[in-house]
Amino acid sequence: MKRVVLFLLTNLAIMLVLSVTASVLGVNKFLTANGLNLGMLLVFCSIMGFGGAFISLWMSKPIAKWSTGAEVITSPRNATERWLVDTVARLAERAGIAMPEVAIYQGEANAFATGATRNNSLVAVSTGLLERMDASEVEAVLAHEVAHVANGDMVTLTLIQGVVNTFVTFLSRIVGYLVDSFLRRGEESSGPGIGYMVTVIVCDIVFGILASIIVMYFSRQREFRADAGAAYLMGSPGPMIGALRRLGNMHTEPLPQNMASSGIAGGSAWSSLFASHPSIEERIAALQQSR
Repeated sequence: MKRVVLFLLTNLAIMLVLSVTASVLGVNKFLTANGLNLGMLLVFCSIMGFGGAFISLWMSKPIAKWSTGAEVITSPRNATERWLVDTVARLAERAGIAMPEVAIYQGEANAFATGATRNNSLVAVSTGLLERMDASEVEAVLAHEVAHVANGDMVTLTLIQGVVNTFVTFLSRIVGYLVDSFLRRGEESSGPGIGYMVTVIVCDIVFGILASIIVMYFSRQREFRADAGAAYLMGSPGPMIGALRRLGNMHTEPLPQNMASSGIAGGSAWSSLFASHPSIEERIAALQQSR
């Protein structure tokens, strides 16, 4: 319940900030008596599309900590915590990035990386993963997450999300205007009608679903790259293959919706087109081919 409330409040806050920004800049007045001002509409859509994506990225670390209850290891209290910090430090140095924050959270097997930049990141693992994997498998998972950070995957996915958000918003309003103009042809009144508003809402949903296919495709490619990065950091694909095999036989817990693509294990999807992660079998096959 806490995760749902946080997700809703965060998105409402982002939309409020972006709406106020668009209003202050005056770019929300793209519908004029003479029709659509396409230049102003594009600026408006860019603010809404990229603004939301980058605010989410900027807030990703505190949101991840709050929504999962992850506790950052500031001073290791036991051998496990010391090993985690030392392992991430060694992998980060090998990957050429600044030391990420390291955290543990209560839950079923999973792990994730997040953060706005390569040098301001967080790597977290669940207690379930630590309890059910051996040291080499956990190290491979940590290497996978460090590879995500080193590859700049969070920023890349944010840029892709910003582009598709912009075009979804832009095309929805163009289609809405055209449908509304057709329905109201011959009328003398100006301004958008109910046809515009309904069409925009429908198009936002339909185009958003289609756009998510694009985003999820890039997310799956990102997982293959992170697996390959883990194999490089570990010096062999063997540990990562072992970790994936173990993961395939474990009950994993999906991360909150806004973090789903950042976990070592993705949530379920009704179609592979909408899956944030490739199947375990596909990931293992890709690593085996790299040997």
